Amino acid sequence: MPKSCYIVFKFVIAPLYPGNEILVAQLSNLGFEGFIEKSDGIEAYIMDKYYKESLLEEVQILRNTKFSIQFSFKKVEPINWNSKWESSYDPVIVNNKCIVKAPFHQTFGYDYEIIIHPKMSFGTGHHETTNMMIQLILNTQLLNKSVLDVGCGTAILSILAEKRGAQSIHAVDIDEWSYENSLENIKLNKCKKINVFKGDIFLVKHKKFDVIMANINRNILLEQIPQYVSCLNDDGFLFLSGFFEDDISKFKLKIASLNLTLCSKISKNGWVAIKLKKNNDYKT
Repeated sequence: MPKSCYIVFKFVIAPLYPGNEILVAQLSNLGFEGFIEKSDGIEAYIMDKYYKESLLEEVQILRNTKFSIQFSFKKVEPINWNSKWESSYDPVIVNNKCIVKAPFHQTFGYDYEIIIHPKMSFGTGHHETTNMMIQLILNTQLLNKSVLDVGCGTAILSILAEKRGAQSIHAVDIDEWSYENSLENIKLNKCKKINVFKGDIFLVKHKKFDVIMANINRNILLEQIPQYVSCLNDDGFLFLSGFFEDDISKFKLKIASLNLTLCSKISKNGWVAIKLKKNNDYKT
């Protein structure tokens, strides 16, 4: 029986984030099974027997005027995915303390080693926002703390939170792919204290947490910050990322209106992550 060939699509996306994550999620539901991050977009692979010309008509983001997405495609020979990932997926080291790696990588001996199955390369520490959120976690005492991870993606932040001593972690994401991949990565890392839910912040609106982490995008963050604050214990911390340096003024206005204190800010290639503290006199 002849082996199936693949069709590889090269998508150029602007703005890259969160367009890349939305596109990957929508393509995953249509039979695409491999994704590789590029500096300006993604490569997406689908077996030729599953491809038809009308398939991309079902990809909603391609019709979204908020994003500019151009693509080309070609047929390639059968792919050995293990060797493909091994050649394109490099471990990520953060603050010389934490390494994010794939199952096929060796043990490196860092304080924290996180295994993420690289079905896609977002939520693996390669993107600036994930990298900075890891830095915030590494610089915060989480021993015996309760943690909420909003838009958990691959559950990378939840996994590190458990490794840092968090007592209980709730991870939520609206995407089915992220929900399933989170469960897979939690198992790979032998985590026992993470509960994953398919949905958004409102699934846990009646619970309280010591630390809340949200690495999403500017508009959703600005809309949902009041809900995060209402779920945050007094003197609790809120980590936010997914927006640019140019957006920081909007967040400062929101922070002031909610009586939050800006503890620290990290910037990388124009992206920003901030750590906020809820003042104990705030009334929800």
